[in-house]
Amino acid sequence: MSATAERERARRRIEALRREIRHHDYLYYVLDQPEIPDAEYDRLMEELRALEAKYPEFVTPDSPTRRVGGQPAAGFRTVRHEVPMLSLENAFSEADVRAWDQRVRDRLGVAGPVDYTAEPKFDGLAVTLIYEDGVFTVGATRGDGIEGEDVTANLRTIRSVPLRLHGSGWPQVLEARGEVVMPRAGFEALNRRARERGEKTFVNPRNAAAGSLRQLDPRVTAERPLEVYFYAVGKVEGGELPATHYETMLRFREWGLRVTEHLRRVDGIDGCLRFHDEMLRLRPELPYDIDGVVYKVDRIDWQQRLGFVSRAPRWAIAHKFPAQEEITRLRDVEWQVGRTGALTPVAILEPVFVGGATVSRATLHNMDEIERKDIHIGDWVIVRRAGDVIPEVVSVVASRRPPDVRPILLPKKCPVCGSAVVRPPGEAIARCTGGLYCPAQRKNAILHFASRRAMDIDGLGEKLVDQLVDKGLVKDVADLYHLTHEQLISLERMGDKSAQNLLEAIERSKETTLARFLYALGIREVGEATARALADHFGSLERIMHASREELEEVPDVGPVVAEHIVEFFREPHNREVIQRLIEAGVRWEEHEGRPSGPGPLDGRTFVLTGALQHMTREEARERLAALGARVSGSVSRRTTAVIVGENPGSKLAKAERLGVPVLDEQAFLALLAHPERLNELLEEGES
Repeated sequence: MSATAERERARRRIEALRREIRHHDYLYYVLDQPEIPDAEYDRLMEELRALEAKYPEFVTPDSPTRRVGGQPAAGFRTVRHEVPMLSLENAFSEADVRAWDQRVRDRLGVAGPVDYTAEPKFDGLAVTLIYEDGVFTVGATRGDGIEGEDVTANLRTIRSVPLRLHGSGWPQVLEARGEVVMPRAGFEALNRRARERGEKTFVNPRNAAAGSLRQLDPRVTAERPLEVYFYAVGKVEGGELPATHYETMLRFREWGLRVTEHLRRVDGIDGCLRFHDEMLRLRPELPYDIDGVVYKVDRIDWQQRLGFVSRAPRWAIAHKFPAQEEITRLRDVEWQVGRTGALTPVAILEPVFVGGATVSRATLHNMDEIERKDIHIGDWVIVRRAGDVIPEVVSVVASRRPPDVRPILLPKKCPVCGSAVVRPPGEAIARCTGGLYCPAQRKNAILHFASRRAMDIDGLGEKLVDQLVDKGLVKDVADLYHLTHEQLISLERMGDKSAQNLLEAIERSKETTLARFLYALGIREVGEATARALADHFGSLERIMHASREELEEVPDVGPVVAEHIVEFFREPHNREVIQRLIEAGVRWEEHEGRPSGPGPLDGRTFVLTGALQHMTREEARERLAALGARVSGSVSRRTTAVIVGENPGSKLAKAERLGVPVLDEQAFLALLAHPERLNELLEEGES
């Protein structure tokens, strides 16, 4: 290729890169809808810088390399920065950092190591806050580095922003610069609430922080879990600051401006690199996202001597970590079945290096998320991996969608056991209906079946269940009743006596009640009270198994959703087979004709139990109240009918007294059980 042709090719590539970068700046800074991860953006910018360095005749004043960020968003007043808010150069390797250190020492004429400060590089939104006579007056985003958006009202809602500086000795005008971030825990909670409301989720904590701070209504910002960390100084008038950056940040801390606890003063470039390695190790444990570390020449006079290049200071550099987000192709989707039967879609990806590891699989969460993000097989997607967090597909790069993409479809049959898969209307999670049979749910089903309030098989704990399943001795709950002494004593930590005790507990569990058996089956949303109501209403298992949705909804506490769960459970042949084997193994209970239950004498009343009762257990008290139609709650509110108090009551008694809720001692409770028609009389006595 001739030099002229190569030069023309470079010119076209430079123009294309500028258009693409401007497009992504607009998406990120104006619309708060980034389409590509930081690593991809950095690659575009680095390619443009390299081409402009090679062909300086093509550099233009409006090139993205001459600018810091994007345009201020419409809707905010513009604030002009008297001291420009510049970006930092990026270093991606040890060689890059050492080359920067050499340039610093060459310009300063220093032969030995330079003192640097090192600190985390927060992944959020850069802001500047102006304090006049110690009072916060104006706050703005970085914007394009020259002008930003006035977000004073929004910054005032952040608790870590002091509205008045602490202590004394600050300059008359102090411009403190920092980063607004959203802690990971707050980000997860914010997205969880958005998913529950069917709203759009944020791609990452940085995007969430930017979107939250740039709300036109500060009341929305106030509801978001934002924090701010300060790390730089802008304009200063009417006072002096210390001679080093490190001491200035310590002074910030004295004045109530939050500074990272990981700020360090280090000796030379080797100290910088040790700090980088330390923060890379700590990164997964931090409560907030960082995407690298920043090194700054510590002496302020040396910073001033070094000065600036077009868009960045010569005295500072950002040493970036491996990217936590990358772009790759979604090849296919597999479905995993969890212990509760929930189906989770897993993306099969073209392997990509992200977050320090090669990723080829990532979670897609559920069908709601797939539909909300409009993800198809064959799409180019952004994958995020943060530390030990499971990689996830966070969004689709819609502009790169190939024409041959395929929709992701929920399987009709469980990929593990072949039972039917159901996804109730309005629910995000689909589930396998083979609860008693499905190998994926086996251990969970056995533990629930054997629990104290179900079949009450004493001694059958999690470690023992793991062994029984892993060795193939128990494939479903019916197999428990065919275990032998020889099989049990072959297990770890299972002696002759322990084996005999377990066999006796299994034998005792055969004599049960219909309500306990129903609860033990593990039907979704059929708890103890619902199981008891079903047993009382229908009287026999056969009637429940053949009941229609309409018939089931006649039972108190059984609505359309629970009725659907019951019907789906008994419709599955695998579940019926296991139930038949349990009956053949000798599990039995008394049945009756059934008594369709109308309102009980305590219907619509809510009671709370606290303290130890002398004449019955807490569980027996619950059952006695439920049999009369009452509801038993775990917390006290103004709607509570009465709190029943035994010995050594807890805080619920104090709360009842504070709210004026009647209190019944055990004697009054026994009287209520014997004569529920005396409720009002007993409540009046409980109030006195």
